Amino acid sequence: MKREQEIKKDLIELLPRLRRFAMTLTGSQDEADDVVQAACERALKRLHQWQEGTRLNSWMFRIVQTVWIDRCRAEKLRRPAGDLDSVASVAGEDGRAVAESRIELARVRKLIARLPEEQRAVLSLVSIDGCSYRQAAESLNIPIGTVMSRLARARRALAEALKGPDNSPWGEVAGV
Repeated sequence: MKREQEIKKDLIELLPRLRRFAMTLTGSQDEADDVVQAACERALKRLHQWQEGTRLNSWMFRIVQTVWIDRCRAEKLRRPAGDLDSVASVAGEDGRAVAESRIELARVRKLIARLPEEQRAVLSLVSIDGCSYRQAAESLNIPIGTVMSRLARARRALAEALKGPDNSPWGEVAGV
């Protein structure tokens, strides 16, 4: 019983990382919150399946990803990246610089959302959440070499898209 309480406490501490990961997968903060909530419910119902000695964060990342995949299959829904309103405004900054940064961030989010799901998941864990290749491999239950190749393809695709014909911050996402 005491161990179960420790796991629940650790799960609460993981919530910000799970939300970031889910946000990368879903592209929407509201949907990310829904996915994380569903994943936590699933984990708590199946807490007996968690094996002592395994990493709780890897187990939870896998559950979040599974919940997202299940929702995509059930709803056949792909949403674009989050809107500019989700970016916090910065007081005292140059308005033009803030606007350009927001537009560039929206463009990058849109490009990330266009990546295949497998590449988005690896990119999120390694580049956004700061996981090692080994941690990402464990979280996604894939070989470390697969993590490296998916990450390389994702980074290459983003770099190509960012230096493409629309390399100004006022490109196609300006109307978003």
